[in-house]
Amino acid sequence: MKTPKALQELIEEGVIEEVVRPLKSGKEAAVYVVRCGDEVRCAKVYKDMAQRSFQTRVQYQEGRKFRGSREARAMGKATRFGRKEAEAAWKNAEVDALYALSAAGVRVPTPYGYFSGVLVMELVTDAEGYSAPRLGEVELSADTAREYHRFLMGQIARMLCAGMIHGDLSEYNVLVGPEGPVIIDFPQVVSAAGNNAARTMLRRDVGNITISLSRFAPELLDSWYGEEMWALYEQGELQPDTELTGQFEFDESEVDVDSVMQSIIDAREEAIIRQQGREAAAQDY
Repeated sequence: MKTPKALQELIEEGVIEEVVRPLKSGKEAAVYVVRCGDEVRCAKVYKDMAQRSFQTRVQYQEGRKFRGSREARAMGKATRFGRKEAEAAWKNAEVDALYALSAAGVRVPTPYGYFSGVLVMELVTDAEGYSAPRLGEVELSADTAREYHRFLMGQIARMLCAGMIHGDLSEYNVLVGPEGPVIIDFPQVVSAAGNNAARTMLRRDVGNITISLSRFAPELLDSWYGEEMWALYEQGELQPDTELTGQFEFDESEVDVDSVMQSIIDAREEAIIRQQGREAAAQDY
């Protein structure tokens, strides 16, 4: 295997000692297993942002804090400078989110540093020391599915308390380690207070996880954790240790319940499309 240029630079700088093997590759980044002293970690090498995805990423970046007003204005325009700033912000968002969420007690890979466009972080493994499988790749008992669902709902709520929403959470960016689920992939993290689509994205994240785990515990589809979390968050009553019930009473004079159900169906279809794209990318790699 030829060592990528970005990782070769880290070897020369003494940040890592060896590139062991590729782990996965997608449209936005390639991840490699690397050795740092006596520890095995992973290194995420970000790819340049494709122009066709610029406007989509701007939607996620609404409400984020940037270096200055000039950069913020440029982000909203598809100029060369604006794309460059958007790309830098996109990469930095995951690094900042990992450190903040780790400090907030969310189970994410431990970050070890960001070096010239490469994020070095914990390699999540299974009980045998191999790369941990994704949530969508494991078979679960009904009890374990319920346990994972309860845990992940708590993690999403803890993220919300830290002012963040994953924005693209699904069974494909949750790893299953010996101690349970670990949430990964945060470049599209959303500002809960500053993004107009925050509530929709929260509900979609919750819906994706619920739909996935309902394969093993169908009654999970009768829960409404996203709506419960958001209502508590808006009222200033959501805390990291809040005991969630999954129950929520809709005000039918203000909310179209059918549209809420449709949003869950849409989330399932989006998850299928994303998985098909990831599988195609993996085959190309």
